[in-house]
Amino acid sequence: MIVLLNVETATKNCSVSLSVDGTQVGMKEIAEENFSHAEKLHVFIEELLKENGFSMKNLSAIAVSQGPGSYTGLRIGVSSVKGLCYGLNIPMIAIDTLQIIAKQLQVTSGWIIPMIDARRMEVFCATFSHDWDLVKPIEAKVIDEASFSELEGDIPVYFIGDGAMKCAPVLTAANFHFCEIIVYPSAKEMVALSYEKYQAKDFVDVAYFEPYYLKDFVMPTKKQK
Repeated sequence: MIVLLNVETATKNCSVSLSVDGTQVGMKEIAEENFSHAEKLHVFIEELLKENGFSMKNLSAIAVSQGPGSYTGLRIGVSSVKGLCYGLNIPMIAIDTLQIIAKQLQVTSGWIIPMIDARRMEVFCATFSHDWDLVKPIEAKVIDEASFSELEGDIPVYFIGDGAMKCAPVLTAANFHFCEIIVYPSAKEMVALSYEKYQAKDFVDVAYFEPYYLKDFVMPTKKQK
């Protein structure tokens, strides 16, 4: 029996899921403006295990969203998972945050472009095929009228994520479609991804793994008078 815990904290959504042999058996998540990850994450983990009759010692591995995303959210999620994996002596799995978002959209053709809001008109994004294969790597992109012009044409392009709707007034090609509901990465979509990686023994080094921030973190400073 393969019991996997999945942790997603890359955005304001604090999300945890539990799976057995690739099937989700429970999930807890909450998206709050003030980033309650530090207060909620370990509570969610403990409650989820208890409600489903498991304990930490039953876990086969733990998967974490590796970024890109919020510096604070990623730091909390990754450091927590590293600590648990080290203490339990179990493997650690890392999953691309943008792929987690892309998996929320099911289409039969075209391109899927998940977007994480990086403030102003900047987003973290990547391009996936309709069956979620990565076709253009992750990047931090400032959106303007010329963005994704190479994708204009007859093939549908789907934009999804909390950074998508702010781009809709700028990206106006007829084949561009936007998910009007704000979508955050969720541990629900991590279930299949983490199970596949576990079976392939695709693990990361607990001691040396670092989240994929994509951009250097800059500490905000007070404005000079």
